[in-house]
Amino acid sequence: MLGFSLSLCVLILPAAVWVTCTGMVTDPYRITRSELDLENEDYRSHRNPTESDYRTQSQRARSQDGERGSQCLRCCDPGEEPPPPYPTPAFQFVPQINITILKGEKGHRGERGTYGKSGKSGSSGPRGPEGIKGHKGATGSPGEPCKTYFSAFSVGRKKALHSNDYYQTLIYDTEFVNLYKHFNMFSGKFYCYIPGVYYFSLNVHTWNQKETYLHLMKNDQEMVVLYAQPSDRSIMQSQSLMLELEQNDEVWVRLFKGERENAIFSDDFDTYITFNGYLIKPKSDG
Repeated sequence: MLGFSLSLCVLILPAAVWVTCTGMVTDPYRITRSELDLENEDYRSHRNPTESDYRTQSQRARSQDGERGSQCLRCCDPGEEPPPPYPTPAFQFVPQINITILKGEKGHRGERGTYGKSGKSGSSGPRGPEGIKGHKGATGSPGEPCKTYFSAFSVGRKKALHSNDYYQTLIYDTEFVNLYKHFNMFSGKFYCYIPGVYYFSLNVHTWNQKETYLHLMKNDQEMVVLYAQPSDRSIMQSQSLMLELEQNDEVWVRLFKGERENAIFSDDFDTYITFNGYLIKPKSDG
């Protein structure tokens, strides 16, 4: 029976295990509980083992083979697993500092810097869409009435006139239109009260075999002439023009003086001589 037990132990156990004469199995690298507690105590104290420490522990384990050999175990008992050949270094904790908790108080606002140079003007953008039509506004207050200016006259003469040694102003005896009395029937002159542009016309009847020679005057200046040569028959002769007048200007007609026989015809029944004028555009209208 003993020989069968010995043979079974030799077949099952590895090369590191041998059988004693008493039939008990011993482990040459088995470390006791007290030794493990001492080593774990070194780990807990954060001691980093060196290579010499590893050699010392290995020698210590081999020197104690005799003692461990005296402790016999049966081959069928569960054995304790050996520790790793080299102990694992303990984890080193590295503290981390949160930078945000070190932020100081907000400083004072700095002075405003100088303005930078102006950039180049950009190109014009596209035209935007047409906006919505607004509401009709309220009716405004009525303005001042538009002031309109008028000036017009039309006069005639029924008496003939012959020249003499001086210039003669035509005096009229018939008044057709004399708006606001701007034409003076006694002096035979039109007086400008409204500055602006005026139109004037003169119509006369010539005398047979006599010359007809008159001037239409502005103040003392000869503007146009009405002339007809002597003829066997009499005719109607006319002249017209436009003048720009200022206030108090005078427009009138004169008969040339008698260096030669000069006359205009008329009778007491019909009007052959007329002088007309009216305002076209006041100066105040721009």
